[in-house]
Amino acid sequence: MTALLEVRDLITEFPGENNAGLRAVDEVSFQLARGEVLGLVGESGSGKSVTGFSIMGLVDWPGRIAGGQILFDGKDLAGADEETRRSLRGRRIAMVFQDPMMTLNPVLRIGTQITEALHAHTHISGTEARARARDALGLVGIPSPEERLDAYPHEFSGGMRQRVAIAIALLHQPDLIIADEPTTALDVTIQAQIISEFQKLTEQQGTAVIWITHDLAIVSGLADRIAVMYGGRIVESGGIQEVLEAPRHPYTRGLIRSVPSENSRGSRLAQIPGVTPSLARMPSGCAFRTRCNRSTEACATRPGQFGDALAYHRCFHPYEEALA
Repeated sequence: MTALLEVRDLITEFPGENNAGLRAVDEVSFQLARGEVLGLVGESGSGKSVTGFSIMGLVDWPGRIAGGQILFDGKDLAGADEETRRSLRGRRIAMVFQDPMMTLNPVLRIGTQITEALHAHTHISGTEARARARDALGLVGIPSPEERLDAYPHEFSGGMRQRVAIAIALLHQPDLIIADEPTTALDVTIQAQIISEFQKLTEQQGTAVIWITHDLAIVSGLADRIAVMYGGRIVESGGIQEVLEAPRHPYTRGLIRSVPSENSRGSRLAQIPGVTPSLARMPSGCAFRTRCNRSTEACATRPGQFGDALAYHRCFHPYEEALA
């Protein structure tokens, strides 16, 4: 299957001491076909969101893409000019941010913001744009959508603002949506509704989705494949069932075992010891080795990629057996 998006050895850096580049995204590679959902998971600080920002061309200076390729429909976006990226954003590639106020302007009415997003890429009348804006709000479960078009963002709850941001992302039925923990602020009913809309987009429109999250429960029911990030690198990738049932990398296994449903009632929750290291103090070799009970001297050397392009892990001492 031809890839809609192919990320090759992507490096995104931020300046550190003595002008040393700190790699928030460190040689990340993956591909995504039309209609496919990739779950990008990991702890906070693992590089998930920066990967999404890099694809969108939204890495703030002094951060920069320092290497690699971002091939979207065959065109490399890593070195594309701003005009090219702007023509794609919102129309063919959209992003839903964890904080909806990264999308919404606090001084403009909701209806104005949605219709402006429509007019940016389509030639339609004001009446038709307002009707589509109203329908978009209804699609994400906002009650009385006609009246809500005239409201300002501060008149909405945090969850409702997030639904507006999702509605804007869905407006043009883009080829690719990057969803950065989009349902974190939503209650479970609306969360299920939003996930259902994303599933319809992938099935009916062939929209590809990168779903960035730390919630393995959502990923297990939504994604086709999963990529686990740690220390700016993808440490394991593969089919959703394959990885969740028989994870090979110790970090992946630790994430799964720390899910409350994986622990017996009344017992202490399993957890990964230690904390994610900062970019300025990233261990040499395997970044997870200081927290790993399988670490040996070999782990001081950076592990390569074991497997193929779609299913692989980066570990010298992988697990061979499935989870009990």
